[in-house]
Amino acid sequence: MLLFFTLGLLIHFVFFASIFDIYFTSPLVHGMTPQFTPLPPPARRLVLFVADGLRADALYELDENGTSRAPFIRNIIMHEGSWGISHTRVPTESRPGHVALIAGFYEDVSAVAKGWKENPVEFDSLFNESKYTWSWGSPDILPMFAKGASGDHVYTYSYDAKREDFGAQDATKLDTWVFDNVKDFFHHARNNQSLFSKINEEKIVFFLHLLGIDTNGHAHRPSSRDYKDNIKKVDDGVKEIVSMFNHFYGNDGKTTFIFTSDHGMTDWGSHGAGHPSETLTPLVTWGAGIKYPQRVSAQQFDDAFLKEWRLENWKRLDVNQADIAPLMTSLIGVPFPLNSVGILPVDYLNNTDLFKAESMFTNAVQILEQFKVKMTQKKEVTLPFLFTPFKLLSDSKQFNILRKARSYIKHRKFDEVVSLCKELIHLALKGLSYYHTYDRFFLGVNVVIGFVGWISYASLLIIKSHSNLIKGVSKEVKKPSHLLPCSFVAIGILVAFFLLIQACPWKYYVYGLLPVPIWYAVLREFQVIQDLVASVLTYPLSHFVGYLLAFTLGIEVLVLSFFYRYMLTAGLTAFAAWPFLTRLWTRAKMTSLSWTFFSLLLAVFPLMPVVGRKPDISLVMGAGLLVLLLSLCVVTSLMKRKDSFIKEELLVHLLQVLSTVLSMYVVYSTQSSLLRKQGLPLMNQIISWATLASSLVVPLLSSPVLFQRLFSILLSLMSTYLLLSTGYEALFPLVLSFLMFVWINIEQETLQQSGVCCKQKLTSIQFSYNTDITQFRQLYLDDIRRAFFLVFFLVTAFFGTGNIASINSFDLASVYCFLTVFSPFMMGALMMWKILIPFVLVMCAFEAVQLTTQLSSKSYHIYQVSFT
Repeated sequence: MLLFFTLGLLIHFVFFASIFDIYFTSPLVHGMTPQFTPLPPPARRLVLFVADGLRADALYELDENGTSRAPFIRNIIMHEGSWGISHTRVPTESRPGHVALIAGFYEDVSAVAKGWKENPVEFDSLFNESKYTWSWGSPDILPMFAKGASGDHVYTYSYDAKREDFGAQDATKLDTWVFDNVKDFFHHARNNQSLFSKINEEKIVFFLHLLGIDTNGHAHRPSSRDYKDNIKKVDDGVKEIVSMFNHFYGNDGKTTFIFTSDHGMTDWGSHGAGHPSETLTPLVTWGAGIKYPQRVSAQQFDDAFLKEWRLENWKRLDVNQADIAPLMTSLIGVPFPLNSVGILPVDYLNNTDLFKAESMFTNAVQILEQFKVKMTQKKEVTLPFLFTPFKLLSDSKQFNILRKARSYIKHRKFDEVVSLCKELIHLALKGLSYYHTYDRFFLGVNVVIGFVGWISYASLLIIKSHSNLIKGVSKEVKKPSHLLPCSFVAIGILVAFFLLIQACPWKYYVYGLLPVPIWYAVLREFQVIQDLVASVLTYPLSHFVGYLLAFTLGIEVLVLSFFYRYMLTAGLTAFAAWPFLTRLWTRAKMTSLSWTFFSLLLAVFPLMPVVGRKPDISLVMGAGLLVLLLSLCVVTSLMKRKDSFIKEELLVHLLQVLSTVLSMYVVYSTQSSLLRKQGLPLMNQIISWATLASSLVVPLLSSPVLFQRLFSILLSLMSTYLLLSTGYEALFPLVLSFLMFVWINIEQETLQQSGVCCKQKLTSIQFSYNTDITQFRQLYLDDIRRAFFLVFFLVTAFFGTGNIASINSFDLASVYCFLTVFSPFMMGALMMWKILIPFVLVMCAFEAVQLTTQLSSKSYHIYQVSFT
C-alpha cells in the first residue's frame, strides 16, 4: 500500500509538471542575426520614464475641478507630442511589463518561480543593443536587464529594497530619490570628463523607473489622495528632468522622451490579471523623431475614454505594449531586440516615408528571422514524413513578399511597403505560435491517456479490494498469459525509439512512457472489469441512469465553479435540500435543520465580492468576537465534564483564547498605525509571527478526543486567519467549520439509517485511537457521495471568498500584520497559507468522518487518490 501511495504521488507530480511543459515553455529562440534600419536615426539619445502601476485613466482624466493631475504631460499631448493607450498582456506584473517594453516580447511565465526578478532564459533588449544605458529605480527591476546585457555598458543605480515599504510614511520618496539622483548624476558629469564624453555619445538610453505610484496604489488604493498626489509629484519630476536634459544638451533637438507604465491597477489595489484597469496604460511620446499633436474632428474607438478625458480632438494612437520596443530602437538607430515580437507603430514617427518603410522592412525581417530559426529547430528534431510545416508562410511566399517589398521601396511606393511588411509580420507571428505549440497536442494526448489510465486503475483497485460490488459474481481463475506483458514491453520500446530518433527532451520520455505501465496495470485487472460490467448489468436501468445523471450533474457543477463562483452557491443550495430528499429528516430533524442552515449560510460567500475589494476591519473584529464567544461556550461545556477535562487541557484552550485576543489587537493596532503612515509596529510583527508558529504546534497539545482536537485546530488556525484577513472573509472559516461539524454528525446518521454500523458518541472517539480492523467496513455506493462532498467542500474552501486562479484576487494588505516591505516569496507564502487554512479544516473534518463512519484509512486514501 505504501508503494501505491508513493506511486500515486509521483504520478500526480508528473501530471502537475506537465502543465508547465505544455503551456508555459519559453517562447524564446536564439541564433538570429541583428537587424537595424540602414538610415540615420532622428535621435541621439532616449529617455524612458516608466511610472510603475499607473493606470491610463488616472493620468488622462481631469479631477473634480476640471484640471489635470499631470498638467505637464497633458500639455505635451496638446502641443508637443503623440499619445495613446498601451495595451498590456496577462500577467500584468512589473517584470513582464518591463520585458515587453524594453525587450519587445511577452514574458516567459516561468519567471514567476524566481519572483519576477531573475532571467530564466537570457534575452536581448534595447539596453543591450544601446551603446550605453543608465538606469535608476527599484532593485527588483533594474538588475535583470543589466544581468542579461553583453559587455559592461548598462549601469544601474537603485535604492535599498527596504525602502519598498507599503506602510511607509511617504512612498513618493521612491520617485523623489530617482529624480534627485538623476540630477546629481548630470551635475557630476560636468566635472568628470570620461562620464561627460559617454553621455554625449549617440545611441544611448536613460531609464527612470518610478515605483511610488504602484506602492501607494497597493497601500491606499488608486482612488486615494496618496495615489493621485503621487501622479502630480511624478509629473513635476518629469518636467524638471526634461528641462534639465534640454539645458544640458543645449536644446539640440536630439532627445526623445517616452512616458508610459508597465501595468495598471484594479480599484482595490492589485494587479496581475486582465481587467481593463490593469491592461490599459498610458503612452506619451515627444521630442526627436516624434510626430506633433494631430487635431482631428472625430475618432472611432470602442470605448468612451476620449470624451471622458476631453481629448477627443487630439489623435489617439493605441499600441500593444511590445510595440514600444521597436519604436524606441528605430528612434535611436540601434538593432531591434532579437526576440522582439513588437510591430513598429509608424504613426508615431515624424520622419520621411523612406525611413518609415525601411524601418518597417527591418522590423519584418527581424521577426521573420525568429520564425526561420524556430522552424529549423523543429524540423531538425522531427521525422521528415511527420513534419507538418506552417503552410501560410512557405519559403517561396517569404521570398516573394520580401522581393515585392524591396521593389516597392525602389519605386517609392512606401505605403504599400508598410502594408506588405505588416502582413508578413502577422504571418510570421502566427508561424512562431504554430511551432511553439507544435508538440502541445502530442504531449496533451499522452498526459490524458496516462491520467485516464491512473483513474481507471485506482477505481479498479477500490472495487477489487474494498467493495461488495462484484461480490457473488463468478470468477474464473485463468492462467497468466505472457502475451500482455510482452505486448506492453514492445509498445514501450517503440515509443522510446520513436522519441530517441527525434532527439526529444528527457521529459518527453516521461510523458510518453508513463501511460504504458499504467495501462498494463489496468488490463491486468481485466477479470475485475468483466465482473464489474456483469454487476452493473444486474442493476435496474432506471437506477443506473439516475446515478449516472446525478454524477454527471455533480461533475458539471464542480467544473463550472472554476469559472463561475456562483455555481458553488447552486451546489450548496442543493446540499441544503439533501436531508429532505432522504429519510434523514424524519430521523434527525435538528441535525438536518442545522445542515440546511449552515449550507445556505456558506452559500452566501461565493456571491460576495472577491476578497480585498471592500476591506472592512470591523468584520474582522466581529469574527474575532464570535471566536471568543464560541470558545467561552465550549470551554464552559467541557469544564462541566470533570472526568474528561483536566487542567492541562484548560491551559491549552486559554492559551488559544489569548492568541485570538492578541490577533484582534494586532489587526486593529496595525490598521491604525498604517492609516497614520507610521508603518508596521515591531511588537505587532513579533506577535504575528509567534502566533503563526504556535498555531502549528498548540493543537498537538490538546486532547485527542475528536471534538476537542477539532475545536483546538479551529482556534489555532483562526488566530492566524484573523491576522491575514481584511474583511468578510474572516467569517468564512467559522461558517465552514460549523458546517463541517454538522457534516460529521449527519454522516453518522446516514450510516445508522442504512444499518451499516451503530452510531458512536463523538466524545468517545479519539484521533489517536487504533480501531480494530474487524470494525472497518466495505465501501458502498453512498461513499461515492461522501467523496463528492469532500471534493466539493475543498473547491468551496479554495474559491469561496475569491478566485485563486486570478492573480489580482490577492490583496497585499492581507499580510501587513507580518511584513510591509515588498518580498514576493514571503508574501506569496503567507497568502497561500491563508488559502490553505479552510482546506486544512475540511481535511480534518473528513478525517473525522472517516473515523466516525468506520471507513478504513486504506480505503479512504485510495478514494482520495482516485478523486484527485
